[in-house]
Amino acid sequence: MAIRDYRQLMVWQKAMDLVETVYRTTRTFPKEELYGLTIQIRRAAVSVPSNIAEGQGRHTTRDFLHFLAIAHGSLKELETQILIAHRLNYMDQQEQAQLTSLTHEVGRLISGLVRSLMKRATAPPRPNH
Repeated sequence: MAIRDYRQLMVWQKAMDLVETVYRTTRTFPKEELYGLTIQIRRAAVSVPSNIAEGQGRHTTRDFLHFLAIAHGSLKELETQILIAHRLNYMDQQEQAQLTSLTHEVGRLISGLVRSLMKRATAPPRPNH
């Protein structure tokens, strides 16, 4: 069954959960970080499901793979920013662990989707009967 809507993708749903958790966690960051680390973390998080959605809406598998690569890059950026926030004591160990776990889960889902799309793109055409 072909996915007709990005909202059906488990990876997009989990990425949206990640965004919610990021926003809840960054509410407690120092006010002086509002235009610094807070906004960077939020933008990186929002970029992940946004690129998944944009890629799924494109007409080619190649385009979808390109946008999944961007989403994966944003995920790595987010992981780094989470570690920075933890080192600066803007979040505790539990918050950092929860966010890191979510980023790893989304990363595994992106990788699985990429593998699936690559396999489908290289599969021989099916005969029509």
